[in-house]
Amino acid sequence: MNGRGLVRSVKAVSVVRPARRLRAVRASWWRRRAVLAGERRGRERARVPGAVVEVEPGPGGGVVRFERARLRVTVTVSGAVFWGWDGAGPTPSYGVAGGSPEADPRAVLEPDKDGGWRVVSERATVAVSRHGAVQVCTPGGVPVRRDLPPRWWEPEGGGVARWVQRSEVPADARFFGLGGRTTGPRLRNGTYRLWNADPGGASGPGGVPGRGKSGRGKDARGTSGPGDDPSAVTMPVLVVVADAGTHLVFHDNTWDGAVTLREGVEGAGSGHDRAGASELRMEGGPLRCWVVVGTPARVAQTWAQLTGAAAVPPTWALGHHHARRGAGRGSELRRVVDGFQARSLPLDAVHVEDAGRPGAWQSGRADPARSAPLARLAAGVGGAGVRLVAGVGPAVRAETGDAVFESGRAMDAFVRDAAGRLVRGEAGAGESAYPDFTAKGVRKWWGGLYEERLAQGFSGFWHGSHGAASGATGWPRSARHALEGPGGDHREAHNVYALCMARAAYEALQELQPRERPFVASRSGWVGMQRYAGAWSGQAAAGWPGLRASLSMVIGLGLCGVPYAGPDVDWVGGPGAGELSLRGLQLGAYLPLFRTRSGARAGARGPWAFGDAGSGKEGDREELIEHARVVLDERRRLLPYFMTLAHLARCTGAPPVRPVWWAAPEDRGLRDCEDAFLLGDALLVAPVLEPGVVRRSVRLPRGRWYDTVSGAVFDGPGPVTVEAPLSRVPVLARAGAPIPVRDTDGGVGWEVWAPAPGCTGGGPAVREAGDGPEEPATVQARVRWCEGRVVVEEVGEHGGREPLVPVRVRGLPASPARRGDHM
Repeated sequence: MNGRGLVRSVKAVSVVRPARRLRAVRASWWRRRAVLAGERRGRERARVPGAVVEVEPGPGGGVVRFERARLRVTVTVSGAVFWGWDGAGPTPSYGVAGGSPEADPRAVLEPDKDGGWRVVSERATVAVSRHGAVQVCTPGGVPVRRDLPPRWWEPEGGGVARWVQRSEVPADARFFGLGGRTTGPRLRNGTYRLWNADPGGASGPGGVPGRGKSGRGKDARGTSGPGDDPSAVTMPVLVVVADAGTHLVFHDNTWDGAVTLREGVEGAGSGHDRAGASELRMEGGPLRCWVVVGTPARVAQTWAQLTGAAAVPPTWALGHHHARRGAGRGSELRRVVDGFQARSLPLDAVHVEDAGRPGAWQSGRADPARSAPLARLAAGVGGAGVRLVAGVGPAVRAETGDAVFESGRAMDAFVRDAAGRLVRGEAGAGESAYPDFTAKGVRKWWGGLYEERLAQGFSGFWHGSHGAASGATGWPRSARHALEGPGGDHREAHNVYALCMARAAYEALQELQPRERPFVASRSGWVGMQRYAGAWSGQAAAGWPGLRASLSMVIGLGLCGVPYAGPDVDWVGGPGAGELSLRGLQLGAYLPLFRTRSGARAGARGPWAFGDAGSGKEGDREELIEHARVVLDERRRLLPYFMTLAHLARCTGAPPVRPVWWAAPEDRGLRDCEDAFLLGDALLVAPVLEPGVVRRSVRLPRGRWYDTVSGAVFDGPGPVTVEAPLSRVPVLARAGAPIPVRDTDGGVGWEVWAPAPGCTGGGPAVREAGDGPEEPATVQARVRWCEGRVVVEEVGEHGGREPLVPVRVRGLPASPARRGDHM
């Protein structure tokens, strides 16, 4: 065993009980040998496209044949550009929803200069050079990216070819995306691997993730660098923002790979700019690419049409969730709920991490000795308005006589290696087998296992660890998967394993509870996961760097099409930890998925376990609890706004959490702002990410903004200084934007901050329609000045009318109110 194998074995030992350590070391070592055997490659032959020999025009574009390759170019009716080499088409694909998009009949392949060809469309122009370079330009002809001719390396004895694609972007461009990355939102120079792995490094393959530390190498901001940036949700999706325009590029390939980024350098007007560059290396799979050009809002909408609309969570799932490590007993969970209620702290859901005997939960079935207590617990907390959410992993105890294992083995549901043997791993259930979720029949079988938990009163599910998908089990890459029929090995299935598990759960819940929207949150995933689940990212890193890393992950996932995402907000005990806990809570309360988490030690059940602010006095603890109450109350008050953002994300693709450059990508100062974010169009949140901060600077987009607590007025664009006492983080409201909020009596109304004199405002709002599958009505509000007053109207087919909900106008001096203008 070499040093690297020893390290992997020690990691495996750290996540299992002592009784299974020797078996875990042996299994880890043999898996590593299998992986190495699968990675050996013989002699290879390099290949490039060569020169153009002929073209075949077709709908939306056509096929360009080169001496040693073939390129298909298509522009869809939505404006998305597709190209694929060597026969690669848009489908089959785990990322693209609903089959191959319709081609734009108006776009045709026509001759271009220097022996090349081009396709001109309403949204973009695609030019193919005579040697295979592909350039995408805006409708005005400004280049936004240029992909150089690709290069393949093919084994001489046959087999899968690996390839590299190098691209150039404008010198001023900034890179974002690649899934949930802790080093962003803006991605710096470096290499980012496209292989789902647990950032914690200590996640068990079948149970609840461990609390391992995040990446190794640290940059100046305290987060892990690009080379040490593991992510449980990697996506080959880049959003590139430059003066020339914004574009999204998606290389539709699920294999292992890496992206190397290098930002450009401008020559300060000398004309010697160095273009930005990206290089994608993949170990196999098709070379096919999608590019969408336009404003950020248009790019997001086209991307959502391509990859599928996001699932809207039920209303309660947009509230406050809480999880306690090791809280599997009903009595302990009941004490958690009672603690929140006794202190008047809002709570909407409790996550059960360990329900039942080891292995029972992972296999999706209940321990009879615990079934009745869990049902009574669900009924008890349900009476208090709190939902139960169950943690589920894919591991099934591989034991003869186990009912789930036997039923799965009878239908050949489990992953096998190249020799036909079950792939086994160590999990909380003991030695375990893993279902192959890339097979439709297996997904159907697995989904049926959720019925029992629903009958016990559980309302939702979170998929905490995915074995191979989180990088914990180290499966041999020769492991076989169905991949929807054609079959393939683990190199192709690894990144989509968790996506397919989320699909199994979502489709089962739709069938089992057709009148309720499903709630599924997943630790891991890939492009298209928003169709089935939100992304729960766990704790990105320990300490203050974890706050910045968590924000980075949520923004990155939103830009990649996953609007419902959030980290764990850990309530940390000990002297001096109160400020960190509170600042984390204040950040999490403005993210779509808001889940707090406390330790397993006695008494650590909620924010009343806060560490003090440094003095050790009980009064400081009570002060922190009161600050926490304000945060949780504000989250509940904004629940209608979060529901509006969730429905808008489904309809338009716009994520609730957006970078501050969203509406003004041409503002270079906003592109570099990474410590603030927009929550929809109406709010700008400037969280505190460092200790001891009571005032901070934030760069504002254009327009007038109000501090929602002090009422202070700020005009953008440009930097401003705002107050950030320990009791709150700065939240600024855009002038004239309606914000749906919950009133003190439980009803819904609009809060509107007055537009600047002579200006107007407005925005969409969604009417509450329950938690069923029906699409709610969306209304458009218009805000304007009239005779010295601010008038708020609903805009319909027949003009404006008074809103059907109460309206409160803020940001005005005291004055008589007009009917319909106040709440």
